[in-house]
Amino acid sequence: METETALKSLTALSHDSRLAAFRILVQAGPEGLPVGELRERLDIPAATLTAHLNILRAAALVHDQREGRVIRVRASYPQMNGLIEYLTENCCNGVASCAPNQPCTPQRKTSR
Repeated sequence: METETALKSLTALSHDSRLAAFRILVQAGPEGLPVGELRERLDIPAATLTAHLNILRAAALVHDQREGRVIRVRASYPQMNGLIEYLTENCCNGVASCAPNQPCTPQRKTSR
């Protein structure tokens, strides 16, 4: 990841509502959440959420997909992992035992 991209991601996450939204989407897994459900969980007005999601989209931290009348928002795990990798690439002067855990690769939920 380039420094400019990392700065854009960090700037996008530097607001409490955007950070909360991103964390909720990461917790939701690869299925993401409908925008309405995300709005309910955050308890913020729809227009405010739209503005925050636009900033997260511009930083490539989230993406969405229309499913009929519903827009589903998902965290971008590759972008998140890239940011974490960028922040920790020189951790402990490159000592392997200090390296962060494996990148986050969530699995889709299986129906039982």
